Amino acid sequence: MKDPQILSTFENSKPTAEAGAVARLLVFDACRVSLVLRAVLYVEAVLAVALMYVASDFTDWVAQVAMVTGGALPATLLWLIVGCAAKRQIARLPWAGQYAVGMALGAMAGIYACGMLSLLGIFEPARWLASAFTGAALAAGLVAALAWRVRGRLPATTKARLEQLQSSIRPHFLFNTLNTAIALVRQEPAKAEMVLEDLAELFHHALVEPEGNFTLEQELTLARRYLEIEQVRFGDRLRIEWALDERAHGARLPPLILQPLVENAVKHGVEPSATGAQLRVSTELRGQVAIIEISNTMPAGEGRRGHTIALANVRDRLRLLHDIEGSFQAGLVGDRYQARIEVPMPGWGA
Repeated sequence: MKDPQILSTFENSKPTAEAGAVARLLVFDACRVSLVLRAVLYVEAVLAVALMYVASDFTDWVAQVAMVTGGALPATLLWLIVGCAAKRQIARLPWAGQYAVGMALGAMAGIYACGMLSLLGIFEPARWLASAFTGAALAAGLVAALAWRVRGRLPATTKARLEQLQSSIRPHFLFNTLNTAIALVRQEPAKAEMVLEDLAELFHHALVEPEGNFTLEQELTLARRYLEIEQVRFGDRLRIEWALDERAHGARLPPLILQPLVENAVKHGVEPSATGAQLRVSTELRGQVAIIEISNTMPAGEGRRGHTIALANVRDRLRLLHDIEGSFQAGLVGDRYQARIEVPMPGWGA
């Protein structure tokens, strides 16, 4: 089986312009006049409500709002101007990076507002730290609101990105699995019929266009069929342990997200080792979160170098389906390499 790099097909694939738009999506675009007005009104409204706690009466409240506006309004406009001027550079960052930049700019705007108010004699002494945190908190609220606005306007682009990520897996999956079958036909003809039957059933489920996503139970079925084929190929060298919690099997996952992970475990855990490796697949329902773990023992000297799976692909697909409620982590845990997925159960939070 000649396969120089695990999942190399989608590691080297280039996304289309439409699909790539999601990856470079600007969380907040501060250049629009409508957004400038909303941002100013939002900051003024929050500060006006906060000043109600310290004003002695209505007249005092109006006076304090007017004085604080002298520092808050220029600081808000400064945040918007910098965000607009640097929007191309900010758009190159991941979503988390764009949030961080927005909050950092908000903190600096808060410090600027504090300086303005100190010069006017309103803040004595100057509350630099409190102003920085206030600016960061206000900016976080602005960025979150604008991010939801962007998400709501781009469902078609998000769907295109998800389909592109999923379709990039299929050619390599087909290539590798057919190579496995061919190797078995040549080496052990007696087992060829059984393997090809499993292979046909695997393709029937894996290559059909799914309606949105799969359940964890369906994904485990695909992973099990793939490992059955590899079990025939490697024999006792592939030792599989299943620890499944059926309560978690209704969780929703992007199609073909587990199969590349078990394939990676076989590629870098079993193939390089003369004695093989132990592969463990476990699921668990913890509260309203389904936890899926795929781990394998590592041969000496393999380490992190062997695991060249495109982790960003898995992570992006989970994010598109579950947003921040889903998570993916992979790395060495002791002497084992572990991939861990966490997703919410259907209906959670509804």
